[in-house]
Amino acid sequence: MIRGRPHVVVFSTLFPSPAQPEAGIFIRERMFRVARALPVTVVAPMPWFPLQSLVRRWRPHFRPPAPPVENRDGVEILRPRFLCVPGLLKRLDGVLLALCSFRTLARLKRAGRLDVLDAHFAFPDGYAAALIGRWLGVPVTITLRGTEARHARSAPLRLRVRKALERAARVFAVAEALKRVAVSLGIPEQRIRVVGNGVDTSVFRPVPQAEARAALGLPPGVPVLVSVGALVERKGFHRVIARLPALCERLPGLRYLVVGGASPEGDWRAQLEAQVSALGLEKCVHFLGAMPPAELKRPLSAADVFVLATRNEGWANVLLEAMACGLPVVATDVGGNAEVVARDELGTIVPFDDGAALERAIELALRRNWDRQAIVAYARANGWDHRIGVLIEEFCALAGAPSAPGVDRAEAGVP
Repeated sequence: MIRGRPHVVVFSTLFPSPAQPEAGIFIRERMFRVARALPVTVVAPMPWFPLQSLVRRWRPHFRPPAPPVENRDGVEILRPRFLCVPGLLKRLDGVLLALCSFRTLARLKRAGRLDVLDAHFAFPDGYAAALIGRWLGVPVTITLRGTEARHARSAPLRLRVRKALERAARVFAVAEALKRVAVSLGIPEQRIRVVGNGVDTSVFRPVPQAEARAALGLPPGVPVLVSVGALVERKGFHRVIARLPALCERLPGLRYLVVGGASPEGDWRAQLEAQVSALGLEKCVHFLGAMPPAELKRPLSAADVFVLATRNEGWANVLLEAMACGLPVVATDVGGNAEVVARDELGTIVPFDDGAALERAIELALRRNWDRQAIVAYARANGWDHRIGVLIEEFCALAGAPSAPGVDRAEAGVP
């Protein structure tokens, strides 16, 4: 590590832990790359209330405990508790999060380990970070990741999101669509910078389809769809399953791979399995469970088309991950999806909750001959390097080092 580099503290209630290794993995992938060039500490507050252990008696996966201090890849992760009563006082989450996290962040400031406070999601995380930044006198950045569009439609939350963004020194948006949300709240365009997520093409890469299918017990020669994500309502697995009976009639042998598990948003596996049973699709739908990133290339490579019928997204990393494995994409027109699937040769964007359009797009995608090498090349052109360089320069400028002295760009993987 080189002296003089600003210390960045990542502030997010959604961050991977041993109990929830896939939660907020997109934040870790982004900021751990920044940590190759700048010193980074993560503060990942954990929601808590006094009767939490009792709730786990009938909901075992409710707010699973995580170690208060952890070290991953040389990055320290601190997890202070903050008061959060499920279903109640949600408008106070930002203030309670700030009050309960203040002590941890003040200690980092005294130790010279907090020059920029980098929050992810505008509420409650960004709102809390903006308060703490004002109390401690440090600049705050807020990254918009997709929930902001929904919050902006709620009058009380809209006010809190706007206040958080007004107080931030810099607003990052992972998609142009989210930048437009911030502008609609009155945030000047010049204070917002779009920095999309990237894809790690050393992890996400094609493997021979025959090999991938054999490993998963899938027959050769049949059409295969795949979706990857948390098994929650928002991700829309049920919307895809609803179209399968008609698709199976026209595409004999069709298989649908469902990759994912529970998340902080919930667990819809039982509902999805019941839907599959009610429709008689047990031979068609395969629930593969959650997989670590390093294993995802197998189901992605086994498939012919990736589908994401999601209700809400910011910048869905999984679309680029699928493309990096050579898959064309069918996705709903929400958030930044159309910015990722930017050309016809990459896939198809359909209106949200238009089942007929989704069905047509899936069938056409499965019948079409795609230039899969061009799809892979597009994903590789959207790797992390450029994005991380932008973030490093912004953090250094906010900390008073406009020319980023002492930053080893090669170490960060920045061209």
